[in-house]
Amino acid sequence: MTEPRHAAPDDEQPHLVVNDRRRIDPETGELRRAEPEPEVTEVVVEEPVVVVRDDVAAELKSQLDERTADLQRLTAEYANYRKRVERDREAVINSAKAQVASELLPVLDDIERAAAHGDLTGAFKAVADKFVSTLQKAGLEPFAHEGEAFDPAVHQAVQHSTSPDVAGPTVTAVLRRGYRFGERLVRPAMVAVTDHEPAPAEPSATEEN
Repeated sequence: MTEPRHAAPDDEQPHLVVNDRRRIDPETGELRRAEPEPEVTEVVVEEPVVVVRDDVAAELKSQLDERTADLQRLTAEYANYRKRVERDREAVINSAKAQVASELLPVLDDIERAAAHGDLTGAFKAVADKFVSTLQKAGLEPFAHEGEAFDPAVHQAVQHSTSPDVAGPTVTAVLRRGYRFGERLVRPAMVAVTDHEPAPAEPSATEEN
């Protein structure tokens, strides 16, 4: 015989949920009111506010000022270093040029003596002019002229005389040209110097008689 099937207990029966969405109530025939939708609460998440205390802000500003001062000091020191290196480099170059020029001064003296005697002509004159021009472009500058004031810093007096025609120590003859290279004295000029001498007083009429 087949045993009768027993119904499952309530807790084992599936539960069906039926949502009645009809707008007309079947029992009363009236229009159902729409159920209000649940309110949605807007949640605003605010960013955290960082509060910096006055003492902390002052400490940060002090550190920033200190780092800025260090950077400015390093920048100034580097600029001064570059200027010093450039100045030293130019000084070395000028010193080397002046040394080479000083070795060539006897050649310039020979050229000047040849010109004074009228022997500087033709191809020799063209070469000499080019030689002198090259040295002057490099920075070599001759000095000492008759009639200029005597300066013991750049003039070497080898002859001395007096005359009432000059107001003070004056170069009256250049025996050897002087040369400078920029502000550097390569060789002093060898000159003759004349000092002022008062003119003799004229005899009075009484002395003449």
